[in-house]
This record gives sequence, C-alpha cells and structure tokens, in this order.
Amino acid sequence: MAVARDLRDAGSETDGPTLWRQRDFLLLWSGQTVSEMGSAVTQVALPLLAVVVLQASAFQVGLLTAATTAAFALIALPAGVLVDRGSKRSIMIVCNILRLLIIGSVPLAAVLGVVTMTQLYAVAVTAGVCTVFFDVSYQSYVPSLIRADLRMDANGKLGTTQAFAQLGGPSLGGGLVAAFGAAGAMAADAISYVISVFSISAIRTREEPPPVRREGETLRSSIAEGMRFVVGHKILRRVVACTATVNLFSGMSSALGTIFLVRGLHVRPGLIGLVMAGSAVGGIAGGVLAGRLAKRIGSARIIWMSVLVFSAPQVVAAAAWPGWGVLLFPLGWGIAYFSVMVYNVAQLSYRQSVTPPELMGRMNAAVRWVVWGTLPLGSVLGGVLGTLLGVRPVLCLAFIGSWAAGWFVFFSPLRHMRDVPVPAPSSVATG
Repeated sequence: MAVARDLRDAGSETDGPTLWRQRDFLLLWSGQTVSEMGSAVTQVALPLLAVVVLQASAFQVGLLTAATTAAFALIALPAGVLVDRGSKRSIMIVCNILRLLIIGSVPLAAVLGVVTMTQLYAVAVTAGVCTVFFDVSYQSYVPSLIRADLRMDANGKLGTTQAFAQLGGPSLGGGLVAAFGAAGAMAADAISYVISVFSISAIRTREEPPPVRREGETLRSSIAEGMRFVVGHKILRRVVACTATVNLFSGMSSALGTIFLVRGLHVRPGLIGLVMAGSAVGGIAGGVLAGRLAKRIGSARIIWMSVLVFSAPQVVAAAAWPGWGVLLFPLGWGIAYFSVMVYNVAQLSYRQSVTPPELMGRMNAAVRWVVWGTLPLGSVLGGVLGTLLGVRPVLCLAFIGSWAAGWFVFFSPLRHMRDVPVPAPSSVATG
C-alpha cells in the first residue's frame, strides 16, 4: 500500500487503443504483470514464514518489513546517478536476474532445513537493493518508451496491473502457502523474474543515449543536482513531503497488518491472502477510474483530493473484529488502496511532466530516497508501538496519519490549479 510504489494512471477512452497497438509497451506491461504477481506472493509468504514457522515477534516482523525498504534510504541517490549514466533496460534485466537468485534462496534453504531469521533479513535487504535500481530505472524508462501525451494512460495501465497483482497475488500466495508452505510459495516469485527478463529483453525501442559527463562532474555533484531540482521545485517538494508522510504511516500499518489478522482477528494463515486480495479491489478500481476522475476533477486537483477526500474512511479497517467483522479490514484497506492508486497516478505523471529527461533518474531516485526512506522507519515504529500500546490503537494512528498527509499538497500551488500542463507529444525512436 506504500505510496512510494508510485504507480500509474488509468487510460482514457481515446488514448487507450493506441497503447494496445504498441508492441514494446505490451511487452513491458506483460512482463511487469507476471513479476508483480510473484512479488505479491512474497509479500504474503515472507512475513508468514517469520510469524508461523519461525515464531517471530511483532518487533522482529517490523524489522523484517523495514529491511525490505531499507536500501532506498542507503543507496537510492547514487542509484539515480548510475541510472542516468547507463542503459535503463540493461539495469532492469540485471536486477531481475539477481532477484531470481536471492528470492530463490529461501525455498532452497527451507528444503535443506536451514532457513533462519538472519537469512530472511539478508534476503529482504539484498532484494531491496535490486528493487531500488529496478524501480528507479523503470520509472525513468517509461517516459523514453511512451509519448508524453500517452504517459497518463501508460502509467494507469501499469498501476492497474499492480493493483490486480495485489488482488490475485495474495490469494495465490495464500493457496501456495497452504499447499507448499510459506518458503515454497516464494518459488513462484523467483520464477516470475525469469519471465520478466525475457519480456524486457524483447523490447526494441532504443533509449536516448545518456548525456556526456561534464568535466569535473562527480557522483556527489550529480546527486546534489538532482536533489536541488526536487527541493527547489515549489510543488515537487510538497508532493514529496506528502508521499513521505503517507509512507511513514503506511509502513506502520503494513508491519502490523499480518499480526492483526492472525492474532487479533484469528484469521487462518491460508486465508490471509484472500483477505488481503479483497483489499486490492480498491486499487484496481483506482487504476481504472483515475484517468476519468482526473479529467472530471482536474489532473492537478485530484492530487490532494485523492488523499484528503477519498482516503478518509480507511480507518474502519482498525475497527474489524473476529467473525463477520473481519470484512471491515479489506473494506478499509480497499479504500486506502483506491486513494493511493489515484494519488500515485497523478503525482507520478506530474513528476514526469515537469522533469527534464537528463534529470529523470536522479529526480526519481531523490524522491524515492525520501519517500521510501520513511517506510522502514514506519515499520520499526509500528513494531515498537504495537508491542507497547497494542496493535489496534497503532493501526488507528497509522490510518489517521496517512490521511492527514494530504494537507501538504493542499497548501501548495496545486490548490489553485485544475490541470497539470501536458508537454507537447514527441516521437519515440524505434529499432
């Protein structure tokens, strides 16, 4: 549910068919669909392996959740420089090969009977490093693959895919956990990276060559240039503040969600994926409707409305109780997913519209460094507060805090804008 997953917008009725005829976009989209499904399985299986098999505490699960995103705080900024200097497609392929090996080590260790919390922490951190490079490259690659006037549509389709994976992936993960155990279920994620590698490798569109390095340009000066652009932009810095705050509180709720379901609502491990899948219906709806909502409400106005208006009822998830009351949990999280999807579509498309191509990687990395950096902090904070105060009260705090983040973008120039200016369409070279 993290906002910094930063994905994508629903297509318009007029532009959508154009993308359906673009082979390279369909390859990227299909490969990412399979990969997202696998990642959704791991999202369920990894904490379940810790909770059910290794009897991890709330604090340990919080640390494990934090470890999955810690790399964004450590290496996102230099990753942005390297992405701007290299081939984004090649970086994505290498990262997926490495994630295949890293995630695949868990079911192998389980077969040998040697899986430990130490290994899970190591897997979470190293896979997170690959995710940093992949995500920065991925967000920076889409503008070079898709014309400017079709990016909202492309981002929406990719975002709907992520939401669909959140719907089908957890239920698939729950079934795989029930059939093969949590560690065995993670083998599906490893296989998904193989398919993604072949899909990305088949893309024919040529990237613009990276700019020639200026004399005296260093890693530090390149990082500083990207940070200055983000911090110096009067709207971008507000968007970053909003997203970072949402992610701080989303990290808290994500760290406690599985524990709340297992120990608070007494949901059987095999059914947790199904409950979480119900939440993802909201994300799919957000992806499908985001483009239409942006047209009706305004592509700028929708950025703050998605947080302050659409996400307000999400707190009902914390009011769930055992039995039929469990349904409040997917309802509240579904509302949260819906608002997050609409927000992410709008703010990502805005960022792509206002950033020069030569700064795209560093802009995305700088944003990710801040907004994903708050996720591990939120996860640890959720684990600590959940242990001290109880899981339900901390979930309430997390939902209210993520809603309140919308005031950052409300009190910005976006409040006086209806739409985001769209750059003139440009051609994309193919080979």
